[in-house]
Amino acid sequence: MRISQIEGYHLGFVPDPALGNAQTFIRRREFLLVSVVTECGKRGWGEVFNSPFAAGAFIKAKLAPLVLGESVLNRIPIFEKMRASLAYDKRGAGRMALSAIDMAVHDAAGQVLGLPVAGLLGGHVRDRVFVYASGPFIREGSGYEDYPVEVENYLRSGFQAIKPRAGLNPAKDGRMVTELRSMVGDDIGLMVDVNQGYSLSGAIESLRRMEDAGLMWVEEPLPPENLSGYRQLARTSRVALAGGEALGTPAAFRDFLEADTFSVLQPDPTVCGGFTGYRQISALGMAYDVPTIPHSFGTIVNATASLHLAALEPERRGGGPASYPYVEYDMTFNPLLALREISVGGDGRIALSDAPGLGLDLKPEELAPWLTDQWSLATH
Repeated sequence: MRISQIEGYHLGFVPDPALGNAQTFIRRREFLLVSVVTECGKRGWGEVFNSPFAAGAFIKAKLAPLVLGESVLNRIPIFEKMRASLAYDKRGAGRMALSAIDMAVHDAAGQVLGLPVAGLLGGHVRDRVFVYASGPFIREGSGYEDYPVEVENYLRSGFQAIKPRAGLNPAKDGRMVTELRSMVGDDIGLMVDVNQGYSLSGAIESLRRMEDAGLMWVEEPLPPENLSGYRQLARTSRVALAGGEALGTPAAFRDFLEADTFSVLQPDPTVCGGFTGYRQISALGMAYDVPTIPHSFGTIVNATASLHLAALEPERRGGGPASYPYVEYDMTFNPLLALREISVGGDGRIALSDAPGLGLDLKPEELAPWLTDQWSLATH
């Protein structure tokens, strides 16, 4: 059960259409999937979605020598060895590299022990997790124009909560959410994601125009560096704020919690330290009585990891169509999410697999259509 190999698979594809948010149009999506292989042949998977090339270099240069030869059952010692090596890189590519390996080690450990990751972490409190549709995205040339048609398709697919992108300008934001609320009725959860797109004044005005639509939350209206802006926005707005996908450590989340900013924490397992880091942040959220739900906008690896993590969260009522936790589901063209089927039931939930580890049984050859580079490191 010792780790004999660490492999990296750099993957990419062109989304069609380009994915628009308040800051940019995403014309290519890049990922790094990290595979940890044990001496007994078990293979665990982790993911980097934000800085895949820098994280890959960090794994090869710094983390692999610390991890190769270790038992996959030593999850905390491996995490602490990696964390101690980060030095100044508490939020960047180093933390993302650590996150991917931690995810892969948990996946492999679960397979060795014959336990799903949720069981490895103590056992799930639910076997079905409520899911929200992450979309629609802003379209080039038409903005929010196609949102009603796309949302109608989401509803027909069984989703009972929807998170469109916003941030074109406050007036258009207000009209968009008002139209969607009128269309979907009061029983559908509605939240928006601004992707760090506004200054404080713009965010204040946008939230003012959206607040009568009964939003569950507005996500990342400001950049995460603007803590004072978040504090002021939380005090002036009637809409709950959510965020944390860009924060890497418990200390970063502590600062936002102490400032009374977020009503929902959204750590991303590929950014915040994998399963180990996420659970630390979840405990911190519990201490502040703030629900924690995973952010996931990548491949099937993080989507499945997020499902296992959400299955561990305590039930918290947030005023929407279901109690927290929720999981996010990317509604855009994403072949790396479609590597395994995820079915949304009539109750708006996804079933948790009881297969060992993440339950993916993903083979490297399945990645070939999107592969741009790969590497492998082994014990000598």
